[in-house]
Amino acid sequence: MRQASIFLVEDEVLIRMMLTDMVEELGHRVVAEAGNVQDALVLAETAVFDLAILDINIAGSSIVPVATIVARRGLPFFFVSGYGLAVRPEAFIERPALQKPLMLSKLGEAIDAILGIVGEASSAANDSSPNIQ
Repeated sequence: MRQASIFLVEDEVLIRMMLTDMVEELGHRVVAEAGNVQDALVLAETAVFDLAILDINIAGSSIVPVATIVARRGLPFFFVSGYGLAVRPEAFIERPALQKPLMLSKLGEAIDAILGIVGEASSAANDSSPNIQ
């Protein structure tokens, strides 16, 4: 399995720590993380990563400016939200999103599906991709 470098934006420290642990348990690595939009904007422009995982609501601020930078760089990303999947930003409504709290298996399927990682997890991710909304 290929190890992916992940950029993680999550404002809740404990959730960010939990997501980092989950990413590492899946064999990937969080190489940049932010807990606010200001830091996330800088990292979105400068960090080297394969995939971004973006919380939709960052302490009451929208993640849209960060997602816009990541999209402009041509890098894949998906959203996570504790408010339901209907709150995806209109500009990125087609992007995948996962509902928090996240299950390790669903996070792994989402990462594998988005990065197109080939292997045993690939067929499971394809079978369950409708769950990655």
